[in-house]
Amino acid sequence: MKHKFLGVPVALIDRYGAVSQPVVESMALGAVKRLSVPLSVSISGVAGPEGGTDDKPVGTVWIGWCFDDQVTTEVFHFSGNREQVRRQAVETALDGLIKLVDAISR
Repeated sequence: MKHKFLGVPVALIDRYGAVSQPVVESMALGAVKRLSVPLSVSISGVAGPEGGTDDKPVGTVWIGWCFDDQVTTEVFHFSGNREQVRRQAVETALDGLIKLVDAISR
């Protein structure tokens, strides 16, 4: 899906993994370009209950925010079950989006 709909290069996913800063950056840029919108948010994470590794344990989530081809990314480490991790990721992504819109409108 990341490649097909957002244009994330497969080589980028292979090199860094789907849950990584370069991938969420590419996702956010891809959404802006492919959808012809001025801003976007991207999320990729390990929500669990499986899939975690020593480098990327369950709860690791990368979020990217893009405006005008400028991307800001941040990694988070949430706790809880799959639903709780997903909810925290969405709330954090939306909070960041609101802050971005506020900054743009000033």
